[in-house]
Amino acid sequence: MSREPPPDEAVPPPTLEAIEIVFAALSHEVRRHIVQLLSHLGGELPSGYLAKRFPHSWPTTTRHLHVLEAAGLVSVRHEGRSCVYRLERDRLRHIVGGWLALLDPPTPELTWRSPGPRSVTKGQQR
Repeated sequence: MSREPPPDEAVPPPTLEAIEIVFAALSHEVRRHIVQLLSHLGGELPSGYLAKRFPHSWPTTTRHLHVLEAAGLVSVRHEGRSCVYRLERDRLRHIVGGWLALLDPPTPELTWRSPGPRSVTKGQQR
């Protein structure tokens, strides 16, 4: 489960390792479909409900759910013999949003400039 930081506490950007883990988990079509099902059909869904949505076997769906759980994209709650899965929206938004932020164009403050002299200056000849 994700912890909400206090409003004045800055959330650190996701690590490259965390981004890689999440994108690897989302690289398979079935896992992306599971994320969409959890997102659109309610906060929590039982594993049996999810497994019935796919033509492959129940163990295959379970393996996909375990990959998503290991990436922190879903959490699982056990109710007797059944498992209920919940999408961890905050983690998904943080990781994917953090990756998208890396694609923003740099601002003048974030643009790296060499402190040394330029080797070639426009308009000057040697």
